[in-house]
Amino acid sequence: MKRILVTGARSQLAQCIYDQAHNSDQLQLEFVDREAFDLTQPAQMAAYLETHSFDYCINTAAYTKVEAAESDQELAHAVNGQGALNLAVLCKEHGITLVHISTDYVFDGSQQVPYTEADPVGPINVYGASKLAGERSIQEVLDAHYILRTSWLYSQYGHNFYRSVRKWASERDQLSITTEQIGTPTNANDLAQAILRLIERDPKQYGLYHYSNDGQATWFDFAEAILLETGQLGAVKLVKTDHYPTFAARPKYSVMDCSKFEQQFGNITTEPHWKARLKNLILTTDK
Repeated sequence: MKRILVTGARSQLAQCIYDQAHNSDQLQLEFVDREAFDLTQPAQMAAYLETHSFDYCINTAAYTKVEAAESDQELAHAVNGQGALNLAVLCKEHGITLVHISTDYVFDGSQQVPYTEADPVGPINVYGASKLAGERSIQEVLDAHYILRTSWLYSQYGHNFYRSVRKWASERDQLSITTEQIGTPTNANDLAQAILRLIERDPKQYGLYHYSNDGQATWFDFAEAILLETGQLGAVKLVKTDHYPTFAARPKYSVMDCSKFEQQFGNITTEPHWKARLKNLILTTDK
């Protein structure tokens, strides 16, 4: 039985992990929120780990407000950068393998082909820079780690584009959605399942990996698919816009090449097309 600490208990990914794992006979999970395990409070974290024993830590805790991070740089870096370092140091001290979630926003979006793990990084907003700082800290401090970069994460939980579009469609007659950015919508339930299968197998092929669903889309494409699958497309007018003003710059292209993950862990999971996984989410949660 592997004992697993999951930080950020109220995050959408943590909730998906709970759904995927609560009947597992191989894994024993403990979920902690910021009140019990704050990444910016290393003394509190250390005290918690002194009285608990874990084999793995899945770090879903993060500062994810991309817009707010531009004016709240100190907190973003405290959580995503220094917080990741604090966690890595304690994982090393306690012999814990860390699974850390990162983002496609570490890239500048200047490529026109999917990004590999070996491609140069160059974040163009504070959120991306803070997550990159966390990646590098973990890599410097802790050998036993898996850093999983993912993209455009959505689910039935939390604040995400999928839930926002469904809400907007019920309140408005028209939605203007940008075509300016291209990425890959990723069902957080798939990422949760991949993480848990990885831990069950315990392959010890540590390092940096990309994980997303297959295919690519603009935010307009994603919104259109959501409304089509939920039967809302006829009730709301969907309008394309090539520019949507935001405070934080965003990469125009952030599709990731996940072949390294597939080659190393292909017997653990697959990454089906984002449209199929969107349809599956709606079929399984709209009951």
